[in-house]
Amino acid sequence: MKIYNSLADIPAPFDKSFVTIGNFDGVHLGHQMLFAEVVSRARQGQGTSVAVTFEPHPLQVVRPEIGLKLISSYEQKVEMITIAGIDVLVVIPFTREFAATGAETFVDEVLVGTIGIRELVVGYDYAFGKGRQGDIGFLKEQGLRKGFPVTVVEPYYVDSILVSSSKVRELVRDGRMMDVRKLLGRSYQIRGTVQEGRKRGGPVVGFKTANLHLAEEDLCPKHGVYVTQVVYEGKCYGGVMNIGYNPTFGEDKLSVETHIFDFNKDIYGKKIKINLLKHLRGEKRFSGPEELSAQIREDIRQAREILARAREELQLSCEEKYNR
Repeated sequence: MKIYNSLADIPAPFDKSFVTIGNFDGVHLGHQMLFAEVVSRARQGQGTSVAVTFEPHPLQVVRPEIGLKLISSYEQKVEMITIAGIDVLVVIPFTREFAATGAETFVDEVLVGTIGIRELVVGYDYAFGKGRQGDIGFLKEQGLRKGFPVTVVEPYYVDSILVSSSKVRELVRDGRMMDVRKLLGRSYQIRGTVQEGRKRGGPVVGFKTANLHLAEEDLCPKHGVYVTQVVYEGKCYGGVMNIGYNPTFGEDKLSVETHIFDFNKDIYGKKIKINLLKHLRGEKRFSGPEELSAQIREDIRQAREILARAREELQLSCEEKYNR
């Protein structure tokens, strides 16, 4: 996939551009349906499939007060769009100046003039431009006037749940990771570089942990203990992860600590990926390290049982492209 990080980087309109536009946070199953439709139409028309997105997320610019937390990092979003088979990704830097662009100006200068649109595929609720003027009705009218048909992909439901980025965020905050997987088509994943913690895991509690920092812009799952898969250098390991404030030790800093099963490598400074599979329990204060250690042993026992029961499914999950 060819990536353009600015409209100015595009030397000429693409050949027969079949385009979709969106923020695509999480690249959930609804987004994946959009990409599949665009790729299919581009192949049938012997053209170029193009996805247009924005960085940062527009709401982080025009409504910073709401503190929008993202399901996926920019890196994850690009990976998933690549996997979807899109030929070209256009990433438009979103600024307050760009936010003032009128809907018709965007169509004329970006879609028609720069990208050379042949067809447009959008989700049922898509709107863009200043004041969200560019809704579905506007796009269809523009398409009729300017020569590009508009296809609207209908809402997608899983178990009667509407697949949307806002719903995924809600489920992540509630710790409902099995439902999150249904909407994403994959496990919810945290990524990061392993950092040195307070080194209590091994010496004090008896279980070594890999510690990650959760960035301010990251979506924070429900606090507590999770069954996890840890991906390191293309290999998958079972694990248990605690996300929270370590109340037993009276800390006030959010931490993400993962004990990796059957693993004894020095990974300080190394990147890992953590798939959150199931929320086991909430975070609680224990009387001291001994009681905490006993609870962790029980968490590990339960986690190993869950991982063993879902061995085949989880093995496939580990082999998926986005875990490599």
